Amino acid sequence: MSKAYERKHRIAVIGGGPGGYEAALAGAQLGAEVTLIERAGVGGSAVLTDVVPSKSLIATAGAAQAVRDSNMLGVQAFLPGGDGKPVRPEIAVNLAAINKRLLTMAGAQSFDMLTSLEGTGVRVVQGEGRLDGPNAVLVSTAAGEGGTDFDRIEADTVVVATGASPRELDSAKPDGERIFTWKQLYDLTAVPEHLIVVGSGVTGAEFANAYRTLGAKVTLVSSREQVLPGEDPDAAAVIEREFKRIGMNVMSKSRADSVERTEHGVLVTLSDGRTVEGSHCLMAVGSTPNTEGLGLAEAGVDLTESGHIRVNKVARTTMPSIYAAGDCTDFFPLASVASMQGRTAIMHALGDFVRPIDLRNVAANVFTYPEIATVGWNEHSLADNKDIAKAIAHTIPLNSNPRAKMMGFTDGFVKLFAWKASGTVVGGVIVAHRASELIFPLALAVEHRLTVDQVASAFAVYPSLTGAITDAARAMHTR
Repeated sequence: MSKAYERKHRIAVIGGGPGGYEAALAGAQLGAEVTLIERAGVGGSAVLTDVVPSKSLIATAGAAQAVRDSNMLGVQAFLPGGDGKPVRPEIAVNLAAINKRLLTMAGAQSFDMLTSLEGTGVRVVQGEGRLDGPNAVLVSTAAGEGGTDFDRIEADTVVVATGASPRELDSAKPDGERIFTWKQLYDLTAVPEHLIVVGSGVTGAEFANAYRTLGAKVTLVSSREQVLPGEDPDAAAVIEREFKRIGMNVMSKSRADSVERTEHGVLVTLSDGRTVEGSHCLMAVGSTPNTEGLGLAEAGVDLTESGHIRVNKVARTTMPSIYAAGDCTDFFPLASVASMQGRTAIMHALGDFVRPIDLRNVAANVFTYPEIATVGWNEHSLADNKDIAKAIAHTIPLNSNPRAKMMGFTDGFVKLFAWKASGTVVGGVIVAHRASELIFPLALAVEHRLTVDQVASAFAVYPSLTGAITDAARAMHTR
C-alpha cells in the first residue's frame, strides 16, 4: 500500500481530565486520528470541580491572610481604635461572589481546552465511554426524548483517564447541604459558621486552612498525631503551628466514626465517644478510582484490590493496546503526573522517543498558607529504602533569610537531601509562601543529578528567597 493511502493510527481517550487531554493533544500533534470521550466537560473534575476551583479558593484565602499579616509590616487594613485594635472588620468576604468567580473561571478554562483540542483536529464526544474489548470503546450519548444512543469507536490504542471521586462513608453520607465532599463546597453562599473538616491529609488541610482564613470557625479532626502525615515531619509541624496561630482547633488522634445532621447543623461522633457540633462538615477521607463499569477486566486489564488500574512507567496496562493515566491508576495522584502519563502513553504507543516516568523526580505541593513544596527523596522514602545513613540533609530556616524578613514570611525553611559520597542532590523540601514557585530549581537539580556544589555555584539574586537554596547547598560542601 502506498504511503498516501496508509490509515492513520486511531486513538480513543476515555476522560478529558489532565491525563486524557494531554494524551489527545499529543496524539493529534503526532498525526493520529483521535477521539476523546468526556461526560462532563474537557478538563474533567480537575478543572471543573477540583484543582482549578480549589486552588483558586485557596489563593483568595491567601490574599485575605496577606492583608491580615501586613499589619506586622506597618500596613493597617483597618481603622484602629485607641488601643490599636480594629474598630471595624479588617476585611469582608463575599463567598457567593468568590464561588461564582471560581466556577466561571473553571468553565472558561474548560472551554479553552476544548478549543485547543478541536484546533488540532481531535474529535470530542460528550458521553459515557467504556471498553468493548481491547480495541474499541462503546459510547453512550443522550438521544431525543430522554433516550440513549450508542456509538462504537474502534481504536488501535485506548487511553483510560477517568480520574477518581471523593470517598464516601456510609456513616457520613454527603448531602450537599450540611455534609460535603470537596466537589460540593462551591454552592455555599456564605462562610460556614463552624466547619468541621474530617481528614488531615492534603485536601483536608488545604480546605481547613482556606475556610479558617476566610472567617469560619474550623475544627480539623485528624486521626493521626500530626496533620499532613504523608509530608516531611518538620514541614507538617510548621503548618500545624500556623493552623493553631490563626485559631483553628486541631483535634489530633481523633477518628470520626459518624457524621449526622441535626436541626441546625451537624454532629460528628468520634471513636472514643466524644462529639463535636458544627454548622457544616467537609469529608476529606480520600478518593476512589472511577473504574467500575468500564469493562476493564473483560478487556484484560489488571486492577489492584482498591480498583486502581495497574500501569508501568510508560502508562501501559497489562493489555498492550490499552494505556491509563491519572488518578484512576496506581501511580502518583497528581494532575502534573497525569499529564505526563498521558503524553508518555501516546509517545510510547506511536513509537516516539519516551523516557519512563520516575516518581522520585516529581515535584508536589500542598497549597496551605505557607505552602509545602517537595521533590525527590525525603526522610520517609530514605528510611523506607534503608538509605537514610547514606544521605546528608541541611536545613536553612527562613528567619535567617533577608528577603523573608523583609516580607514578614519567616516561619518556614529550605531543606536539601544529598548523597554523602557524591554530594548529588536527591531531594528537597521548601516551606514558604509560594513554595510551589521556588521548588523548580531543586526539581532541576534532582532531574539532572546536580551536586550541592553545582547548585551552590549558581548565582541567586540578593536578597531573594531562592538565596536560601544556594545557602543550604553551600553549607553541604565537602572536600
